[in-house]
Amino acid sequence: MTTKKLQYERPVIQKLNTGVMNKFGTKTEYKPVTHIDDNSVKDLIEKFGSPLFVISEKSIRDTYHNANRAFKNRYPKVQFAWSYKTNYVNAVCNVFHQEGSWAEVVSGFEYNKALQNGVPGNKIIFNGPDKSEAELTLAINNDSLIHIDHLDELYLIKEIANQSKKRPRVAIRVNMDTGVYPMWDRFGFNYENGQAWDAINKIMLNDKMDLVGLHSHIGTFMLAPSAYGIAAAKLSDLAIAIKKKYKKNIQYIDMGGGFASKNTLKGSYLQGVDTSPTFDQFAEAITTSILNAGFTENELPLLILETGRALIDDAGYLLGTVISNKRLSDGRRATIMDFGVNILFTSFWYDHKISPAQEFGQYTEDAVLYGPLCMNIDVIRENITLPPLMRNDHVVVHTVGAYNMTQWMQFISLRPAIVMIDTKNIPHIIRNRETLNSIQGDEVMPKHLKDFKL
Repeated sequence: MTTKKLQYERPVIQKLNTGVMNKFGTKTEYKPVTHIDDNSVKDLIEKFGSPLFVISEKSIRDTYHNANRAFKNRYPKVQFAWSYKTNYVNAVCNVFHQEGSWAEVVSGFEYNKALQNGVPGNKIIFNGPDKSEAELTLAINNDSLIHIDHLDELYLIKEIANQSKKRPRVAIRVNMDTGVYPMWDRFGFNYENGQAWDAINKIMLNDKMDLVGLHSHIGTFMLAPSAYGIAAAKLSDLAIAIKKKYKKNIQYIDMGGGFASKNTLKGSYLQGVDTSPTFDQFAEAITTSILNAGFTENELPLLILETGRALIDDAGYLLGTVISNKRLSDGRRATIMDFGVNILFTSFWYDHKISPAQEFGQYTEDAVLYGPLCMNIDVIRENITLPPLMRNDHVVVHTVGAYNMTQWMQFISLRPAIVMIDTKNIPHIIRNRETLNSIQGDEVMPKHLKDFKL
């Protein structure tokens, strides 16, 4: 009988380091992540290839229910609108739509995706500074909610309305000082300097469109619920002033998105799981401001949330494989993975949690985690403590559901497949791995360049 030879582990002198503090104390152990929703990481990679994005449908639904509960327990009229730019893979979008979420889009491309997914036109919110005349006309004909970003857009909508039998339903995007800097004042109309009132007056006195809402989006990865409370108070004051001046009830207040996920920002001393506010904290700040603003009971506006990152980030994983190890000139261990910043764009912002996907020994070592691209900036983690990973070992990158599947790029290597594990723990392909044909499908070769001799 033959016995399996144990893998050699070189002896090391390990300095004692209790690690980063969290609310439970110091980090003293590392645990492998061998399964996602009862599916073996190894089996997923063998079946669908490496690298591989995996999305947990159960996690999406649980997170959505948590957010929905937090707001509806505090306010009688709440509506979520899924942020397509955060992750516009159709299967992901439809999970949110099945849960009752409208669609929030920022381009004609996303608008048409929402229509093709079956979202009714009157349940699509059209944001963003770049809306063409044809896109605005389509949105008006579909009775969509159009959030005006600048005066040129306002005038264009007026021109379309003059030639149309339909009255556009519009809101204005309002930027304001919420105590968080730098201000996001490049979008919309400023509250403090009177730009917002200028836009409101132009809409109300023209009588070609219906001002039905007020919208703000104060920033991204926001860690201060109080800032949303300030924004909600200012939008409420604006809505009440419009009622007083024009006898017009504002139907909804849209607080946009920007809630932080549980990721850890680069340079942060504490980990995101300990510092990011909960949905209850955001909901408390926003709803308290609106309820205390002075609306009568029958005039309370609908509260719309365009939450993206905080709803999807935790549901996303990236599975990958070790290509090789080497020593840098300064002696540090360098581990090269088969995925890089081309598909993990958020590694520029976050120190993603990365777990080995197989059992390991007691030793750990500080290392640099690189991707496979021929670029020096292809760094997944500048410094991470992991057990020594061998060639063909696997890892799991956590909290990658937001933006990586919309901001990824086809560069040097083809983009991977995306798998969704359903609520019964069955994996489904929701986007195929790219091929050379799918990349070259839109290329056109001029006739005079087709032939050559070497």
